[in-house]
Amino acid sequence: MKVNELAKRAGVTAETVRHYAREQLLAPERHPDNGYQLFSDTDLERLHFIQRARKLGFSVAEIREILAHADQGDSPCPLVRDLLASRLPQVRARIAELEALAQRMEHALASWQDMPDGTPDGHSVCRLIESFPDAAPAKETP
Repeated sequence: MKVNELAKRAGVTAETVRHYAREQLLAPERHPDNGYQLFSDTDLERLHFIQRARKLGFSVAEIREILAHADQGDSPCPLVRDLLASRLPQVRARIAELEALAQRMEHALASWQDMPDGTPDGHSVCRLIESFPDAAPAKETP
């Protein structure tokens, strides 16, 4: 099947298929007469696998490594577990950072509710932002 057909069957764009082929996650054959990329049902299965792995947060490089293990006949499952186990604390930390950001944004909006708009005057750019307290003073570097 050609790029567009594979993309349609997988529910992705043709550019996504081309991207994964360039990244060597898919291995299409070339049509001998016109050079078109031709994909098999195995490529469709791999594409579905790639989509699932991406939903779990795996990078293209990690997916390439997982597929390489599988292609060599080795189980990639221990690698998959290790990658997720090491990534999960990072994701939780990022979520905490985003929650803190959301709280700062809500606090700012509430405190700015009744503040007038200001015009830049050479000393002030935006009174709203300038009125917002710093969490910690910036450290000067010598």
